[in-house]
Amino acid sequence: MTTTVPTAEGGEGVTDGPYALSHLDALESEAVHILREVAGEFERPVILFSGGKDSIVMLHLALKAFAPAAVPFSLLHVDTGHNFPEVLAYRDRAVERHGLRLHVASVQEYIDRGALKERPDGTRNPLQTVPLTEKIREERFDAVFGGGRRDEEKARAKERVFSLRDEFSQWDPRRQRPELWNLYNGRHSPGEHVRVFPLSNWTELDVWQYIAREDIALPAIYYAHEREVFARSGMWLTAGDWGGPKEGETVEKRRVRYRTVGDMSCTGAVDSDADTIGKVIAEIAASRLTERGATRADDKLSEAAMEDRKREGYF
Repeated sequence: MTTTVPTAEGGEGVTDGPYALSHLDALESEAVHILREVAGEFERPVILFSGGKDSIVMLHLALKAFAPAAVPFSLLHVDTGHNFPEVLAYRDRAVERHGLRLHVASVQEYIDRGALKERPDGTRNPLQTVPLTEKIREERFDAVFGGGRRDEEKARAKERVFSLRDEFSQWDPRRQRPELWNLYNGRHSPGEHVRVFPLSNWTELDVWQYIAREDIALPAIYYAHEREVFARSGMWLTAGDWGGPKEGETVEKRRVRYRTVGDMSCTGAVDSDADTIGKVIAEIAASRLTERGATRADDKLSEAAMEDRKREGYF
């Protein structure tokens, strides 16, 4: 049996039955609509691409949205210098495979010329803001796609799909615009730009179910593997020249995987035997912590850590 409901145009829409959209189809359709809206409304959009699962899904959606034509956006990666090698290798393969243009904003370059200073804790994640905002200004990007989702963290839950940033790339929650009926307002003054989040309404489980359905390849660190790690602040961190381990921190080999991927100095692994996508989905379905809440040290600095960084220009 098929159920119909009135539409805004006065007709009827299908809510179930053989022609109804599945949950993942509806999310995909919304994201594709957002990508196409940006392509039609902005002059110089760019996709933030780290080689992490959310940016990989976002690129996959862009490829579908404009096929058989090429993706009309370039990619932008903020390289902290402490990235996982597996993720950087994936990034470079994706750029070559799809013939995309990659812009890189390097934190190390800013440190080398004295524009930024290393933090005592060794983490460079908070140092990404200046290279990112200056690259946006330098390349005159007017729309910047991010893979942020509302389920990740409470500051991201407050942000609209189209999030206006001022001429300093700063975010003011009071300037949020209404987005009724999937109508997005991209108007901005010279020097301002809009951050766009096509995956806003997705959850971590949605992302993984979509990856499974679309058979999307990911960096191997998202699946369980043997790795040398050490314990710090309740997380398993990968040893590296960024400053870990310290005296008293013991490196051991454990079977782990990563739920999210960022700077090696602040992204923790979780103990896991989930070495297939089906096992990962089952593991996430049973979890009561978001991936950022469980494995990102930079979000634990304070209750408002993410919102403070977003106000300064962080993505």
